[in-house]
Amino acid sequence: MMKRFLLLLLLPCLAVAAFGQESRMEVSGSASVLSPPFVAGSGNVYLHATPGYGGLLSYRYDVTPLSQLEVNYGYNQDKDHFSSGSFNYMVHTRVQEISFAYVRMFNFRNFNPFIEVGAGGWIFTPLDDTYTTISVSNLKQKTLPGGLWGVGFAYELSPSWDFRMEYRGVVMKTPNFGYTNFNTRRYYNVSEPVVGFAYHF
Repeated sequence: MMKRFLLLLLLPCLAVAAFGQESRMEVSGSASVLSPPFVAGSGNVYLHATPGYGGLLSYRYDVTPLSQLEVNYGYNQDKDHFSSGSFNYMVHTRVQEISFAYVRMFNFRNFNPFIEVGAGGWIFTPLDDTYTTISVSNLKQKTLPGGLWGVGFAYELSPSWDFRMEYRGVVMKTPNFGYTNFNTRRYYNVSEPVVGFAYHF
């Protein structure tokens, strides 16, 4: 009787231990390039941004063997060129991303394609330097909500390391830095290819 009682007490502990062994987490670091498209806005306001080079840090937690939850922090810098018939300005911009996503994996031995969808906030900060041709006192830091989607693959190099490539897309309103003349009243899809490595633990 006592042995059966002890077994009943141990079963939940064994289940928790087994779950702990099956759960996987990973962190990754990637180089990234933000590539916003050309935007022709209302009121003849045009926005053309240069590619923004930077990086992306991600943390993933395995909910199931094929489903993951992801948290991202991204950092890039680009130059936003606003123009119309009456002005022509460049804004050197720091772009930071804080986002969350659901990731669905597909396993084919060492080759693991995945898709993801999520949302987050993108922080646009004007930088006061020689690349910015308008007084920064006229501009404000703005955080824009956006939707995130992506497709990519991870190639298993070892039980602990993956090589990862992905195309990410971010749909959001164009930044205007709180300056009425920069308001295009348009949404755009910002392309972001990323490549890097992930570590599992």
